[in-house]
This record gives sequence, C-alpha cells and structure tokens, in this order.
Amino acid sequence: MNFFVRRPWDLPQKQHTSPEIYWNRKQHRREFLKTMGIAGTGLLAGGIAGCSKPTAEELQQAGKVEALPESEKTLFPAPRNDAFEYGRDETAQFEAAYYTNFYEFSVQKDSWRYVEPFQPTPWELTVEGECDNPRTFDLDELYKEFEHEERDYRFRCVEAWAMCVPWTGFPLRKLLEKVSPKASAKYVSFQTFYRPEEARGIKAYPEFPWPYTEGLTIEEAKNELVLLATGIFGEPLPKQHGAPVRVIIPWKYGFKGAKSVVRIQLMDKQPVTFWNDYNPREYGFQANVDPEVPHPRWSQARERMLGTGEMFDTKKYNGYGDYVGKLYS
Repeated sequence: MNFFVRRPWDLPQKQHTSPEIYWNRKQHRREFLKTMGIAGTGLLAGGIAGCSKPTAEELQQAGKVEALPESEKTLFPAPRNDAFEYGRDETAQFEAAYYTNFYEFSVQKDSWRYVEPFQPTPWELTVEGECDNPRTFDLDELYKEFEHEERDYRFRCVEAWAMCVPWTGFPLRKLLEKVSPKASAKYVSFQTFYRPEEARGIKAYPEFPWPYTEGLTIEEAKNELVLLATGIFGEPLPKQHGAPVRVIIPWKYGFKGAKSVVRIQLMDKQPVTFWNDYNPREYGFQANVDPEVPHPRWSQARERMLGTGEMFDTKKYNGYGDYVGKLYS
C-alpha cells in the first residue's frame, strides 16, 4: 500500500497560485499578456485553441445520453423539495458541466472532451452482499420504482472548489430498503463502471486501483441526505456528471460520491476505496468537510465557487450539521 503518492499533475503547495489571484481571470490575463509583450498582437489566437472553452451547444452535445427509457420523459423535471436551499447563488449549468473530476476520462477537469465513446444506456445497477433480497435494477426500474425529487445541494470538492446545483434523485435508503440489509451489514460499497475501451483514463493511468470504488458506513448510507442521483438541472445526468446514476453525499468531499455506479455491495467490514487505497495520507475514508482539518498540501478553511471565483469560509459538514452531526458524536 502506498502511504504517500504524489500524482503526476500535483504541485507542491509552495508552487500553487493563490485562488484569489488565479480566479481574477481578466486581470490575470491582462498582466500575463503585458508581461509576455504580446498584448493586442493576436499571437495567441489559435495557438491554444484546444484549451478554449466550448460553446454551450458543444458542451451539451458532448455529454448527451442517447436511448434513455421512455419513462425519462415524465420524470424530468421532478418536483422540487423546498426543504433544501443553498444559502448562496446557484452555479451556472455550463460551469458545472465544464469543470468536472472524472478520472476515468481525464485528470485535467475536462472530462467533457473525452466522454463521447461512453455508452451509459442500457444500464444495470446490482445491489448485493449482506442483504436478504439482492437485486439488479435496470434504468427504467430506477426511474419508475422510486419517487424522484429535486434538491438544491451545496457540493464541496477536496481540492477546495465548490458549486451549488440542483440534483434529481431519490434517497439511497429507499433502495436499501428494497434489498433488506442484514444485521451484519455495517458498510456500503459503491463501484463505478470499468470499460477501458470507452474510458481513456483507465488505460492512461494503469497504476490506479481501477475500478473506482467508494464506501460509507451503513448509518451514513441510510441518512436522508444521501441521494442516488439520476439528473441535474432538471435533466438526465450528462456523461461527465456520472450518467446515468451517481451517489451524492453533500456533507462529504466530492470524491466520496462515485459516478456511473454499476454495483452497490453491503459488507460486514470496511471496504477498500479508490483514493484511500492509492493515497491514504491525503484521502481518508470518512472525508467529512471540515475547515479545521487541512489537506496535507492546502488549507480547507476557504472554498472557491466555480464560474465566479467567489470565496467563502468552509462550513463543517458543508453546512449540513443539523442532518449528520449526530452520526459523529
């Protein structure tokens, strides 16, 4: 087991540009061009075209999922649950889909560029292990058998960026009730798809412990906040967001929420999980959002909003302490 592994794209903290400087993008660009002596010359035109942002249409087309079940037409948009609100501005749909972590496709936050080969329909989700009624659900069954709703959730990445987006889905505990967990079920494991022929990142980084796995305690998994999400912004999940079904755990760092889940396993012992296995020093199993617990290479006291670059103080449990604080008392 590796106790410290610096990933190829990681920089030491002393080499990081501060978020306050980097995300003042217009000023940063002007100063950069001035320093390089090429402001107004047009020398950059076309030179970094591959790094430019896509149009909204290009981004939408890149992540579009074809051949969804007919039940999708009546499911989205789902009724909104007014019990949940952000407490800040909603992140633009474009920004949320443009900047994503999905290492099966890319390590550079640009997974939208590479998801086209991925085929998330048809889809099956198997639930097994320490339960009385193991079962495999197809996507149509997930749509029809569970009452979906839309929830406005804050989302916090371990890398200190954040967003506020409306997810469509249903509580994970509803799915667990269908399979009747045994008393021996102490943990719940999630496994992401494994298709190297459709996901270039799996081939590009063979040193990673594929397939991607994550996990919760059974008490955490039964908490009302945990969603199995099938949509975002009132539409089915795009590929780069984890189509067709992913896990959302709003009080934990984003890497805990497995995308494109194919297997849920109830276990009597703590499961091995992707990042905790690969680099346990930096990625704990519990991974609750906590401003007082820094990452080994950066502070977690502040967070930067996607799109706007606005900075906020990080809240413990990402502000959801009333829902989950009792789990850790």
